[in-house]
This record gives sequence, C-alpha cells and structure tokens, in this order.
Amino acid sequence: METSHRVVTGDARELPLADDSVELVVTSPPYPMIEMWDDIFAALDPDVGVALDEGDGDRAFELMHDVLDSVWAEIERVLVPGGIACINVGDATRSLDDGFRSYPNHAEITDRFTDRDMRALPDILWRKPTNSGAKFMGSGMVPPNAYPTLEHEHILVFRNGERRRLEPGADRRYESAYFWEERNEWFSDLWELPGEAQDIDDGLRDRSGAFPLAIPYRLVSMFSVYDDTVLDPFLGTGTTTLAAMAGARNSVGVERDPDLVRALAERVERLPDRSERLARERLADHREWVEQYRDAGKEPGYEAEHYDFAVNTKQERRIRLYAVDGVERTDEGYRVTHTPVE
Repeated sequence: METSHRVVTGDARELPLADDSVELVVTSPPYPMIEMWDDIFAALDPDVGVALDEGDGDRAFELMHDVLDSVWAEIERVLVPGGIACINVGDATRSLDDGFRSYPNHAEITDRFTDRDMRALPDILWRKPTNSGAKFMGSGMVPPNAYPTLEHEHILVFRNGERRRLEPGADRRYESAYFWEERNEWFSDLWELPGEAQDIDDGLRDRSGAFPLAIPYRLVSMFSVYDDTVLDPFLGTGTTTLAAMAGARNSVGVERDPDLVRALAERVERLPDRSERLARERLADHREWVEQYRDAGKEPGYEAEHYDFAVNTKQERRIRLYAVDGVERTDEGYRVTHTPVE
C-alpha cells in the first residue's frame, strides 16, 4: 500500500484543495484568549490587538473566532458529503480590564459550525492527568471566590450532512475496522490521555500546542478508512500527518509557520519504528483481551482472516493493520509505503 502526504506552507483561510476532496479533518487550532496565541490572531486581524489593548475581552474573543470562522468555511467546502471534522480545543480563562472570566471556545466553535449546517455529533472530553494537588484557582480556603481549574479540553465532532456511504463490501472499509474492545474505549465521551513531550527544539515547542499522537491516531482510525485523505489546516509540527501515515491514510497539512513545517521532517524519520510499535501494541492488546474474555467464560464469535486470533463480531474478521515501511520525500511532501503487520 502507498499513501501520499502533502505539506503546504500557507494560510488555512485559503486551502489549496478542490471542493469535496477530503474525508476527514483532524486539527487543533490556536485557542482564542490563550495568551500564547495573541500575536497570531493580531497579525491576522489587527483589531484583535486593539481590543486586547483596550481590555475588551468580549470583543477580542469574537474577533478571534471570526478569524477561525474563515477556516471553518474552507473545511465545509473541502469535506466530502458525510465527511467528519474533529476539532480539539480548550476553553480559556483570563483577566482583562473587564475582569476575570471564562471564555467558552468549544461552545463558540460549535455555534459557528452548526450555523453552517454542519451536524454536531457527541463530543469527547480529553482529560489531561495532572500531578498537581490544587484543584482550584483563586486564593484562600473559604467560600465563595475560588473557582475550578480547567483540566480538560474538548474534541468536537461534526459531520457534513448525512452519513457517508461507501461501496457495499468494500475491502478497505472492513480492513480498516477497529476491535470490539477498542470501540468501547475509543467511543467513550471521556478520554484520559497524558500529554506528550514534543521531540522538537525548545523554541519551536513554545510556538506549538501539539496534542499527543494518540489523539489523532484514534480519530483517524475511528472516522476514516484506508485510502481516505485527512486534512489538518493547523498542522503545527505535524502530529496529524504522522497519525495519518501510521494509520495508512493520505493527508494534507497546511501551516503558516515554515519553521514548524521543517520540524516535521525530523519526526517523520522516526515514524517507521513508531508505527510498527503502535500496530503491534494493538494486536498484543487484542490477544490479551481474548484471553481475559475466555477466562470470564465467554467465547468470541469469529476468527480473524489475517491473524491467528478470534474476534468478537463479524465486522472485525477482515481487520488488517499496517506499518510504515518506507518514507520518501517528494516535491509536495512525502510518499509512504506500508506493509501489513502480521
């Protein structure tokens, strides 16, 4: 199997893609009202900087989301009918001249997408474990002026219209299946996954808010099939591209900062070993699940066609996992070859 991965240095508000050309979007945009992103939003709309200087948080919040809304319009344009968009975003808390408050980014993005007739599906809370013993902000041990910390982010899920239709019996769909026990974990509305240290230069790390590979890898596995194309319009250091490569999907990534784009090249070099490890861990976890299932006096109902283990449902029989075998640079990005993991 071979996949292609296009990496574009450019503006996500003008995606270099044809209409109805991608099946899945997985992205994490700059979070409005988080201070590390102020300069980016102000560069794209100087009125943002004016609002912040005047301490007008409500106005700055609205203007920042107006900037993102131009990208959401492009996502709607390039998604195929039935395509899925997954947006990872955190809410913000901040003190300006109008006082301390929370800025609900997840709610604003949901409103903007549904205003475009994109269908909001149940979302996921990503809870990031913390070693801190403090579960509140503010001072003192008496009511009423403390408030909770934000220890979670949202993974919003939208669909472009009706459910997507694939050709009946398509091999690529059934080979892309996930295991029964993976479905039960992945489609829970609460994910507890640790953050991940980025293997990039410290200066670049300060300009990137990348999520751990496990998040886009799960989303790619849940909402796309082999040979689909995955788009990340806020590519950053390329975690979604790596997830698409590991998941044997095609991808397109757009990033305005050329330094972040260059950081992807180093991460790609380490991907073959990592992708094989991901696939083998999934197979090992399933074999362990089968043993535990049988220890509980139950028996999976089917045998996998490509592996020497049982599976619990008919839809899992043709599941087949792939690992990255080779990566080649191209004029537009990367060409990746994949081999089945036995």
